[in-house]
Amino acid sequence: MDTQMTPPPARRSRRSRIVGTVIALAVMAALGGGAWYLTHSGSGAQGAGAMGAAGPGGPGGPGGARRGPPSTTVGVATAVKSDLPVVLDALGTVTAASTVTVRPQVSGILKELRFKEGAMVKAGQVVALIDPAQFEMALMQASGQRQRDEAQLENARLTLKRYQTLLGQDSIARQDVDTQAALVKQLEGTVMTDRAAEGTARLNLGYTKVVSPISGRAGLKVVDIGNLVNTGDAGGVVVVTQLSPIDVQFAIPQDKVQTIQERQAQNVALPALALDRTRSITLDKGSLTALDNQVDVQTGTVRAKARYANEKMALFPSQFVNVRLEMGNITGAVLVPVTALRHSNNGDFVYVLKEDKTVTVRMVTRGQATTDMVEIRAGLEAGEKVITEGADRLKEGAKVMLAGDKPAAGGQGQGGRGANGEHRQRRQHAEGAAGSPASSAPATAPAAPATAPAKGAAQ
Repeated sequence: MDTQMTPPPARRSRRSRIVGTVIALAVMAALGGGAWYLTHSGSGAQGAGAMGAAGPGGPGGPGGARRGPPSTTVGVATAVKSDLPVVLDALGTVTAASTVTVRPQVSGILKELRFKEGAMVKAGQVVALIDPAQFEMALMQASGQRQRDEAQLENARLTLKRYQTLLGQDSIARQDVDTQAALVKQLEGTVMTDRAAEGTARLNLGYTKVVSPISGRAGLKVVDIGNLVNTGDAGGVVVVTQLSPIDVQFAIPQDKVQTIQERQAQNVALPALALDRTRSITLDKGSLTALDNQVDVQTGTVRAKARYANEKMALFPSQFVNVRLEMGNITGAVLVPVTALRHSNNGDFVYVLKEDKTVTVRMVTRGQATTDMVEIRAGLEAGEKVITEGADRLKEGAKVMLAGDKPAAGGQGQGGRGANGEHRQRRQHAEGAAGSPASSAPATAPAAPATAPAKGAAQ
């Protein structure tokens, strides 16, 4: 009997599988229900927190502030009315007013060098000396020849005077008188030639002292003492460059030529400043002196020249400088920083700050500009505030916050404590979902405190 009532092993294993499957399905259903509860209870807590934040106080009231897009911190400047100088900036090259290669005018042996390399020399100063011995001898020879011919001329004149007396007494033939008169004229020509030869010899003797024709800075020596120098030497003895005054050549746009010519026709001097590489230090102050007579077809510019006294020797030949040409002055111009001016397909515009800390787009017409300020000819009045920094993130009607403003207290509670509450709530939900499936109490416990930060933010 007992043997017949015992179920077979195959039927027992099948029943165990069915029971295990039912238990597994029950556990999975319990886990799914717990996850659904956690998810919807968190949403309810967030909704309650949000309603609390916008509670009886309303926006900005005791119940807190309604959450919105954060305000952009910007920089502001005030449009001012002032005089604006119209300037033209260009890159220039310093050129010497004159450069002279001092060459010997006679050939001979170089005996002395009377200058210091790189030092200043004056006009008429002797910079080199050629051996004068041969030129002294040539001068003595020319002087002797002149004296001899002058003596012959004096004798011929006395003879002619006697002949003329005898001709008056009818004691000599007229032919002899005429011949003597011709001899006197011949000797006068010879004496004149001798005097010219003597002057040439004296001049050559003076050329043995090589002098500088201009005042300036002497360069490095080209030839050493003891060498034979000639008048045809290309390098000469030394090169002297005039440094005071000195010129700067630069290019100006062709559309500015007419304005400059009108100023020059009115005899108005156009100041020109020579600035260093960084445009922060003024090397010297001068004025525009000349314009070229044609436009460079490749660059569309005209060469110009400005002259400087260069008393401090701050300008050096072939030096690159920045030239700032002052072409005039605009009186009563409305000026804003160049960083406030924006550009679009419709034209130039600025962001104007209104009283309620919002911005509006204002189309403007720009005028002349300097390195830091720009003229607004139309569209803006003096005293209005414009945005200079942070304008890339703005649009029409955007709310802004100035750099010195403090954020509102409601904004701090919402942005600080409310954000931390949401972060803490999400972390607790994740921990609850990862808990043990056998016990649902630990998974639901963190859901209750999650509403506390939201109520605190509303308070």
